[in-house]
Amino acid sequence: MSDRFFPNLMPDFVSEASPFLAPQSEKEETSGDSLMKLLSMPYPSLSQRFQRAALDLKETIVMETWGVNAQSVQDFTLYSGSLGTAFFLLKTYQVSNNKNDLSLCLQIVKACDSASLASRDLTFICGRAGVCAIGAVAAKHANDEALKNYYLNQFGEVKLSRDHPDELLYGRSGYLWACLFLNKHIGEGTIPPTTIRAVASEIIKNGRELAKDGGPPLMYEWYGERYWGAAHGLAGIMHVLMDVELKPDEVEDVKGTLNYMIKNRFPSGNYPPSEEDRKRDVLVHWCHGAPGVALTLVKAAKVFGVDEFLQAAVDAAEVVWNRGLLKRVGICHGISGNAYVFLSLYRMTGNLEFLYRAKAFTSFLLDRAHKLISAGEMNGGDSPYSLFEGIGGMAYLFLDTTEPSESRFPAYEL
Repeated sequence: MSDRFFPNLMPDFVSEASPFLAPQSEKEETSGDSLMKLLSMPYPSLSQRFQRAALDLKETIVMETWGVNAQSVQDFTLYSGSLGTAFFLLKTYQVSNNKNDLSLCLQIVKACDSASLASRDLTFICGRAGVCAIGAVAAKHANDEALKNYYLNQFGEVKLSRDHPDELLYGRSGYLWACLFLNKHIGEGTIPPTTIRAVASEIIKNGRELAKDGGPPLMYEWYGERYWGAAHGLAGIMHVLMDVELKPDEVEDVKGTLNYMIKNRFPSGNYPPSEEDRKRDVLVHWCHGAPGVALTLVKAAKVFGVDEFLQAAVDAAEVVWNRGLLKRVGICHGISGNAYVFLSLYRMTGNLEFLYRAKAFTSFLLDRAHKLISAGEMNGGDSPYSLFEGIGGMAYLFLDTTEPSESRFPAYEL
């Protein structure tokens, strides 16, 4: 199991006011003096380091995913393709107000628009809805009303079919998230409540049909497997449903499903990847395992005001702290995504220990990621500069950690 993650040798907590902590043991020495200095650095200074690193990485990310002469788009998706770079540029624009970033974002979205016209995939992360939604929001920032309306009209042409699944990456939940994203960033009612209600009702209906006696009130399948995680399963679907105005019986179904997951988690506090795989306590990823479930439980604690959900999220975060320094860099199944668990808990509780742990994971990446990838000790992802698999996600995290109260796991937390 330990071959999946680096041992976490960082102190459980370091006060920002603490002087530099010298290593107390040979084990601590291996974590590197430079990392220890980052951990004890005052947050304003460290935030500047994170921001500089992200903006420095921007040039490399753009060059590797887009190129000098606007290469044709091979992969348009937010997950592993060019749209992820556009989304990152929208983020850098919001941080630095560099209008060149916004202009380049719109150029890339335009190319993704052409590349995705014939796609049946319709979600925010892996489909046509993401292209149109990001295009509309970027156009709004550019004060281009005609372009904004073009992308909104194109979004209206995206159609769900009966054979689409319900999960986040390729299914109804991913389309529904795109609708909610537009309503947040363009304005309430951009996507009519009737549309949102119809999609949510279909998701609930499908979940009830697949549920069995003794199991959770809602259950879903993707390619025949009943997943629990954020990308393809219960955690991701429940997360999106909680942003919708639910009927009382639907609220109880969502709460009951989350309680079922908590009751049937591993003794370690981690979560199985699926109903069919409830013996291997191995995966500690956003997509499968404690990190994605923790984000959903934080959301549930906020929406429902249930202390048990918050405590379960804290328990899951402890798993992430102990086993979440993965030998991967990305946000889907890497350290970058796992850091968002602590950011989310910090926003919910104001507890500085969670902020420290987010800072610690992010500092580990700042200090060591490039060296570990170069040495072959860390996997940079099949798409090494992308948002969900590669350093695009790490750079996005760097920017989010500079303003932790405003941080959001990209394409998951609204």
